[in-house]
Amino acid sequence: MSRQPLKVMLVEDHEVVREGLRMVLESTGDITVVAEASTASEAVANAAKARPDVIVMDVRLLEGNGIEATREIRSLVPRSRVLMLTSFQDDEALFASIMAGAVGYLLKRVRSQELISAIRAVAGGQSLLDPAVTERVLEQVRRGPALGRDEKLARLTAREEQILSLVAAGKTNGQIAREIYLSEKTVKNHVSTILAKLEVARRTEATAYLVRHTVQTV
Repeated sequence: MSRQPLKVMLVEDHEVVREGLRMVLESTGDITVVAEASTASEAVANAAKARPDVIVMDVRLLEGNGIEATREIRSLVPRSRVLMLTSFQDDEALFASIMAGAVGYLLKRVRSQELISAIRAVAGGQSLLDPAVTERVLEQVRRGPALGRDEKLARLTAREEQILSLVAAGKTNGQIAREIYLSEKTVKNHVSTILAKLEVARRTEATAYLVRHTVQTV
């Protein structure tokens, strides 16, 4: 039995860019673009109608913004996975996107094949950050001291701090397990404990919380 193609919606206010993205995605054979939008309000309305598997969302739109649209879409169509695509390396937009419910954040300089792989990955349940974004996240974490500065982060054990840093790097439970020589089940249990201690529901929210509370001022 043939697999159903992934349903993708494109939210981009530049028509030429949107058309280029559609051509790239539909050339794969396993991805179909079921809806498009150029404004935040169109994105919310079209997502509710089309119910796509993945939404490729520009952060900055001429009318409204992708972060607010993401927040509304996640409340209306929680199964849709939102992948933010932006031209700007903007930490505030990154953190806001994560808190709004986005599961990935890529820069527009990403190669076509990397974007296709990212869409497939988030459709399969993974969370993704652009490597350049991930490096800044990790750099801010490494610049600590400071997990102890925040009350909730101070609740974590040394092992939990290590695992949270690896989660922030975008690693899966299996990858973390291999890196620190634990079973995947043990890592999963640690991640659940970390989420509970930080009082968040998702790995992406834990990453945002970690970065927000370990940023160093110059």
